[in-house]
Amino acid sequence: MKAFYETVKMELKLFTRYFANMFFIFIFPTLMLLIFGGIYGNKPVPMFGGYGTIDISIPSYTALIIAVTGIMAFPLSICGYREKKVLKRFKGTPISQSMVIFSQAVVSIIMTIIGFIILILVGKIVYDIKVIGNISYIISTFLLSMFSIFSIGFLVGSVAPNMKAGNAIANLIYFLMIFLGGATIPLEVFPDFMIKIAKALPLYYAVDLLKNAWLNKSLESSIRSITVLFTLMIVCIIISVKNFRWE
Repeated sequence: MKAFYETVKMELKLFTRYFANMFFIFIFPTLMLLIFGGIYGNKPVPMFGGYGTIDISIPSYTALIIAVTGIMAFPLSICGYREKKVLKRFKGTPISQSMVIFSQAVVSIIMTIIGFIILILVGKIVYDIKVIGNISYIISTFLLSMFSIFSIGFLVGSVAPNMKAGNAIANLIYFLMIFLGGATIPLEVFPDFMIKIAKALPLYYAVDLLKNAWLNKSLESSIRSITVLFTLMIVCIIISVKNFRWE
C-alpha cells in the first residue's frame, strides 16, 4: 500500500509539471464557460429546449475535461514510459509494472474530478447555477462517462508502438470527438447530417448522458447512451489487457 501511495504521489508531481495538461483540464473549460456565459448569459433559449447556455455547457465542458485526461494525458503517459523503457526498469523493483499503469490512471481520475469541481464552482460563483438533476445520478453518469472514455485512452496506450504513433492516434481521436461530439459546440446547433456523424463518436454519448443527468431528464432517455458507453468500456478494456505492449 505504501509503495502504491508513493507511486501515485510521484505520478501526481509529474502530471502537474506538464503545463498543457493543467491548462486544458483546469483553465480552458472554465475559460470557455466564462466567455460564452458572458456573451449569452443563462436565459432560457428555445433552441436549447428552454434551458440556458450555462445549463447545457456544464455537462459539455465536463465531457471535454474527461476527453483531455482520458484521451490525451493518460495514454500518452503510458506511451512515454514504454518508449523510455521506464516500464521495463520497474521489473526489478518492488513496484510492479501494472501498479505504475494503475497509478497513472488514478492520477488522471483525480485530476478529472478536480477539473469537474472547479467547473461547477466557477459556474456557481459567477452565474449562480442551480444543480437541476439528482446528485447521485449526476455522479454515476460522470463516473461511467469517465471510465468509458478512459478505456479508449487505455486502448491507445496499450497498442501504440511508440510516443509518436500514440500522439498521432490520440490527437486524431481527441479533436474529432471534442469538435464533433458536442463537447465544445452544442449538439443543438448541429444540422441533421452532423448529428449522424456525432453519433459515431463515443464522446457524443458521454455528452448526451451527462446532459440528461444534469437537466434531470428521465433514465429512459439515457438508456442508449448508457448501453453504448458501458459496452465500449468492457470491449476496450478486454482488448487493451490482451494486447498491452510492455516494451
